[in-house]
Amino acid sequence: MPLIELAATINGVRIDDDFAEAFPMHGTAIQITAATEEWAVESARKMTGFATSVIACGCEGGIDHVVPASRTRDGRPGVRVLLFAMDRKSLAGQLGTRLGQCVLTAPSTACYADFCSDKEIELGSAIRYFADGFQVSKKFGDRHYWRMPVMEGEFVCEAMTGYTDEGVGGGNLLIMAANAANALKASEAAAEAMRAIEDVILPFPGGIVRSGSKLGGKYPGMMASSNDAYCPTLKGATQSKLDDDIGSVLEIVIDGLSAKAVSEAMAAGIKAICDLGPDEGALRIGAGNYGGGLGPHHFRLKELLP
Repeated sequence: MPLIELAATINGVRIDDDFAEAFPMHGTAIQITAATEEWAVESARKMTGFATSVIACGCEGGIDHVVPASRTRDGRPGVRVLLFAMDRKSLAGQLGTRLGQCVLTAPSTACYADFCSDKEIELGSAIRYFADGFQVSKKFGDRHYWRMPVMEGEFVCEAMTGYTDEGVGGGNLLIMAANAANALKASEAAAEAMRAIEDVILPFPGGIVRSGSKLGGKYPGMMASSNDAYCPTLKGATQSKLDDDIGSVLEIVIDGLSAKAVSEAMAAGIKAICDLGPDEGALRIGAGNYGGGLGPHHFRLKELLP
């Protein structure tokens, strides 16, 4: 008997009748352009470094997708970056700090708003004083920019960017396999499929996390600790949720600018795992939740099946 009731078995992959529990976040999107795609990506990677979890990083961030020169604001190669935090103040603070340290500093970059909303936070306006009085305010139509002199030439950055308070953090899939190699192969397939969905990011390294967590822990002050129920080496020492044939578990966490985007990404990931099948990939797909009390967004796996 399975430890968790199954919603379905697709192409030999068992899918739990369970749900991923996610919570509201504030999110924004910006566009970073540069002389080459490599420099735009390099700046974006630095900007979204150490941004895997709000538990310790202050924000969650990542690259949504590469933007071809034909679709950027200044006709140069670019990337779209998403950033999420628990409230407006935290989001604005993280955006300003990371912009100043990782985009302003990178050769040839410029930065533009990439989320339209009547709710706004500072972008270039947050760092304009670095120009020490030499910053120049420019308006083109209804858009406001700052031009800041730097040693290379000048840095152009839009003054403000829109944000949403209807973002979603913590959508997830638990990918369970016979061994670590199969778990990784299934997770990589899912992550690749999810990256094709716009308005979402997978904030952990490569989109995959091996150290899934539960709320709290046995030591005082711990906000989160190891999700022992899904640790294969603890099957005999804890109330395990793993079947005997599961030897390795990986997790994918999804943040999105909307619940719809997170739902679409999870569905794409499930399909990719099922398409791969159990011989080379996952034996079972589950989801992490805390009984429904942590967040209002409940993504039920059976409603996302291909």
